[in-house]
Parts: sequence; structure tokens; C-alpha cells
Amino acid sequence: MHYYLFPLGDALPRRRLIGFLSCLLVASCLLAIISPNLPLLLIAVFLIGVSANITQQLIPFAASMVSPENKGATLSTLMMGLTLGILLSRTLSGYVGEQYGWRAVFIMSAGISAIFGVLLFTFLPSNKPHSQLGYWALIKSTLSLFIKHKSLQKYTFSGACWFASFNVLWATLAIYVSDAPFNYNAQQAGLFGVIALAGVIGAKLAGRWVNKLGSKNVVMLALVLIALGFVITGLFAGNLIALVVGIILIDFGIFSAQVANQVRVFSIDPTAQSRINGIYMLGYYLGGAIGSMVGLKAFALYQWPGVIAVSILFLVGSGCFNALAKRT
Repeated sequence: MHYYLFPLGDALPRRRLIGFLSCLLVASCLLAIISPNLPLLLIAVFLIGVSANITQQLIPFAASMVSPENKGATLSTLMMGLTLGILLSRTLSGYVGEQYGWRAVFIMSAGISAIFGVLLFTFLPSNKPHSQLGYWALIKSTLSLFIKHKSLQKYTFSGACWFASFNVLWATLAIYVSDAPFNYNAQQAGLFGVIALAGVIGAKLAGRWVNKLGSKNVVMLALVLIALGFVITGLFAGNLIALVVGIILIDFGIFSAQVANQVRVFSIDPTAQSRINGIYMLGYYLGGAIGSMVGLKAFALYQWPGVIAVSILFLVGSGCFNALAKRT
């Protein structure tokens, strides 16, 4: 569904679009609060997911307002905020839900969404859309942009492959640590998510490295770190310290690569950043879904060594696509 919203940022004033999505997000949270049955709750949650496209409208908006040499720093700051938001929301919503019930989580979400919706609408600058295309023409043009720009294809496939490897890990990690020698319960396994804070550091540093080393080199270095993380968890299987170190390297590398990749993605065509971001993120999330599916199958057949093997294969594929991309 997000794919059908991404391109709107090129045809509508982004400030107005973000304001509308903010209102939809608040209304969807309120609908969830008063939902008397599961079908209505599912509709509300679906609409919450749709309106969460605010994030993916803000990223190209920010990229369009800064100079090329400042794109890395800007995107790294946004990715740092996004990562922190994800981590804090999981912790906070878990606590609120446990103490006050699930409806309290949506009450909190509605309040936060309303506050930030007002702030965004108040302080975001107005912009003039680059495209005058109608909605369906805009959707169709997204595919034509993917076909036209060979570099976008390589960036997308590279990102999809490393995000697949990332999801191979996180789709199987809870299962892996629930068995011997760890024997962790679900709550203990969930604490591994805190290690994702390493991704915040990676996202911030990557913004600085892009200007010095170039996006292509930063992506390649990040892929090496990710592969090293998987190798460590594989060679020292069953060792908690090795697992933690490996996850830190993987998360650090993933977010570093994502910042560097988005810098060059947003540099392809300044007049179509929302559409280009849309097709890139579609490929990115499809890669993640494939990685989750393949990871679970690999674990079922070959346990943790199978997870490491398919993750490395995905990273090799990502490295090949990155090597074929032009230097930026």
C-alpha cells in the first residue's frame, strides 16, 4: 500500500500531504481505541500503517532541501531519529500495554501523533511540486523511472540483498536463542533488539563517511562489516558474547549502508525523489520479506549454519550489484 503513496510527494505539496497523513494517523488511532470488535480494529491498524508513510515523505523532502554535500549528514540524522523512534516505541508501548492495557497504547499514539502533526505542519516549509501528472500517470511513471535509470536498479537490488540478509537474522534469532545453550524466553530474546542501538551510531557516522569516501566505498565497507558479523556468530555459535558482537557489527553495517545508498538514490533525479524513493523502498522491503522466508527455511533445514550461509550469499549478491554501480 505504501507504494501507492510514495509518488504523491512529487505531485502534491509535501507539507499538505504530511498534514493530511498526520490527521489520518490520529483518526486511525482513535478508531482503534473505540473498536468494539476485531474486524474494525484490523481496519484501524491497516490505516495506521498507511498513514505511517509520513516518514517516507519526510526523507525525500529533507533530501530535496539540502545541497549534495550535506545529503549524507541530513539523511544520517533522519535515520538516527527513525531508529531511536522504533526502539523507544517498542519499549514504551510494551510498558504501557502491560500496565494499562492495549487501548492505552493507541491513546498514547494518538496524542503523540497529534502533537507532531501540528509541529510538522507549523514548521515545515512549503514546496512547489515538480510534477503535474495525474495520480495513475504518476504511478506508471514510477516504473518507467526504474527502467530508465540503470543505477537505480543496481542500488535497489544491492539494498534488497543486504536487507534480506538482515531479515534472515532477525526472523530466526528468537528461535535460535530459545534453544540450548541459551534457553531464553520471549522477553529475554526481545532484549537483543536493544543492541540495534549500534545502528544509530552507524547511521550517524555514515553521513560523514559518504563525503570523504563516496557512497560506493561506504556501502562496500558496510557489507564487509555485516559479513564479518555473520562469520563471528557462525564460528562461535552458542557463545553469547560472539552473538552480541556479531549483531552489533551487522546492525552497524546495515544502517551505514542504508544511509550511503539513499544518498546516491536521492541524487539520481531531483525532480522525482518521492517516486524514486518509493521504488527503492519497495525493492528494499521485498528483499526483507524474501530474506525472512528463506531464513526460516534455512533454519528449519540446517539450523544456525544454514542461516549464516544464506546471509553470506545475500551479501555476496549485494556486493556484486554495488560493484557494478558507478562510483558516487
